[in-house]
Amino acid sequence: MLSACRFKRSRLAALGLLSCALCACSGSGVGLDSNGQPLSGSSSGGTVPLSADFDAIQANVFTPICSVCHIGATAPEGLMLDAAHSYNLLVNVPSTEVPSILRVKPGDPSNSYIIQKLEGHAAVGAQMPFGETPLPATTIAFIAQWITNGAPPGAASSAMAAAFRVTSTAPEDDAVLAVPPARMVVGFSRELDATRADGTAVRLERIADAADAADAPAPTVVAIEASVPAGNARALLLTPRSPLLPGHYQLVLSAQPGAQLSALDGATLSAPPADADGDRIIARFTVAATP
Repeated sequence: MLSACRFKRSRLAALGLLSCALCACSGSGVGLDSNGQPLSGSSSGGTVPLSADFDAIQANVFTPICSVCHIGATAPEGLMLDAAHSYNLLVNVPSTEVPSILRVKPGDPSNSYIIQKLEGHAAVGAQMPFGETPLPATTIAFIAQWITNGAPPGAASSAMAAAFRVTSTAPEDDAVLAVPPARMVVGFSRELDATRADGTAVRLERIADAADAADAPAPTVVAIEASVPAGNARALLLTPRSPLLPGHYQLVLSAQPGAQLSALDGATLSAPPADADGDRIIARFTVAATP
């Protein structure tokens, strides 16, 4: 259980960041030349040439340009584009602004929300990067070609698949959110057995304030829908059936025999370790009360 000071420290940090999130994103196309390639010697350019490959796009676009704003608890629309989260929050995940459109629809760049936002013709909101020079058409073309190719993960994420483990959560552990998340995403190092992804394998619980832990009631299970998106079997999408109320929450993976998640090849989770009840708490976050 998180301590009271841990919750308070997280709350103060998030409130400090919130004012930054309300301002325009500061990512820009600086670091890319007119052909969409990293400038020689630029600190904001990637370490690999830009190509229609996820690792190259992450290194040259998402990390140096997009994740300036799209990172942490205050990431716009909950979309974190740092290397730990971007793939699982993009591929076959509905956009928050227009849920009928996937952020990245493998094989279909025209109907992928990220392309619509980068090109500036999305039905909602401004062109990305917000308030900055649009990305060169050639850079967007590389992203579109990656999507056309089926939006495969990069070699870097594939190399992490030796053990079956949790690699990322959104929201992140200790996050304090100004608005309730439309969905939560848990990333894994290997492809999931989608037949095991249900309400017995993963739970969302509302918990009492850590300051009242001594007299706290048992956590309340919150109804969610769990699914593994087609084409991105390393991600587990968790959608609340109703908006989350202000309060503290935790994501719990069952370690009970017959109920736990497993990889497609039958492997069980190697980390994090199970608690005394046999379950694994993988993230705790707070939905802040409206000021």
